[in-house]
Amino acid sequence: MTQAETAYMNAPSLHVALISETFPPEINGVANTLGRLVEGLRGRGHRVQLIRPRQEVDPAHAADDDVLLTRGWSLPGYPGLQWGQSSLHKLLRRWQRQRPDVLYIATEGPLGLSALRAARRLAIPVVSGFHTNFQQYTGHYGFGLLTRAMTNYLRWFHNRTQLTLVPSVGQQVDLQRRDFERLALLARGVDSQLFNPRRRSEALRARWGLEPDDLAVVHVGRLAAEKNLGLLVKAFRALQQVQPQRRMRLILVGDGPLRTNLQAQLPDALFCGLQRGEALATHYASGDLFLFPSLSETFGNVVLEALASSLAVVAFDQAAAAQHIHHQHNGMLARPGDEAGFCAAACELLADSEVLRRIRLNARRHASHLSWDDIVMQFEQHLRSAMQPRPKIANAGSPDEIRGEMQDG
Repeated sequence: MTQAETAYMNAPSLHVALISETFPPEINGVANTLGRLVEGLRGRGHRVQLIRPRQEVDPAHAADDDVLLTRGWSLPGYPGLQWGQSSLHKLLRRWQRQRPDVLYIATEGPLGLSALRAARRLAIPVVSGFHTNFQQYTGHYGFGLLTRAMTNYLRWFHNRTQLTLVPSVGQQVDLQRRDFERLALLARGVDSQLFNPRRRSEALRARWGLEPDDLAVVHVGRLAAEKNLGLLVKAFRALQQVQPQRRMRLILVGDGPLRTNLQAQLPDALFCGLQRGEALATHYASGDLFLFPSLSETFGNVVLEALASSLAVVAFDQAAAAQHIHHQHNGMLARPGDEAGFCAAACELLADSEVLRRIRLNARRHASHLSWDDIVMQFEQHLRSAMQPRPKIANAGSPDEIRGEMQDG
């Protein structure tokens, strides 16, 4: 064991308060990441207090002493996801009785803002996470005029924490250009035992109407405007045109507001709805190609899950794909926004069966080394770093001051 590992093992355990508007069993990339981080910290002997809105059906752990539930209300266009209600006084009372060593605020809504303000009053160090590009979502949902205000608010919020963790180098560079301060990289891992090509099921493929040599083109994710699903349709049509003699089927795993529209456009596609755990892993492993046309991801956990399942991934050269896919080696990349290039990259995979086989093998080899254990260790190190004395950061201020600073932006 190295000296650094010995010091890590002998470091005192932490009391961490984690604040988020989403958490498992909700199905989304943020919830998945946070579930892994909490599980990992607790497995290392740390105490993690979870603060989140009540869910429609709360799991058994919701009654634990280390879970504080708040009220919430649904996000427009996102049934099943919530904003957490501001809970400043509740948090102050709780943390005055039992003061955490450090906070991790994963979402920037009213609950996250009240946690930031409470921490500032009690001088508790705060690490924040930039998990979602909300400033991009405003344009997709008809609120383009709010994009600048949202960016100003997010910058204001994160610049009042000791450290902001971002999932990709590209995201880090983009936020630095927008004057976000004190950024650090925290990538993502993948459970390569769960997401594994050994889970491939010919029985499931038969239910999809496919023979062993037929092609299953898979997409996993929320069926929503920000996921750029119009390109998914174009790319699949291009695959059909380049090899019209080959039987192939588009398999969509997930749900969302665009499902009805997509079913009308893709009458021959299979819509499998939300899948979890081993069922989700089996759906991945039973596919051949994975199309991921999104341009709004901070990371894109599904890319790693597809790679671990030995799928040939086609994606834009950003976020998780930029970090983990080497073009024509373990996947295919297109320049961000180049729809023709995306379709061409997908079609290129069908030109040579040996190239496709090699890419799929390399995808699995690469993903099998992306351990969540390493990510959790890095996360712990960032939390400890935030606890070290640093120059004073601007106060969180009152709601009126917040609005004023946002306008000054």
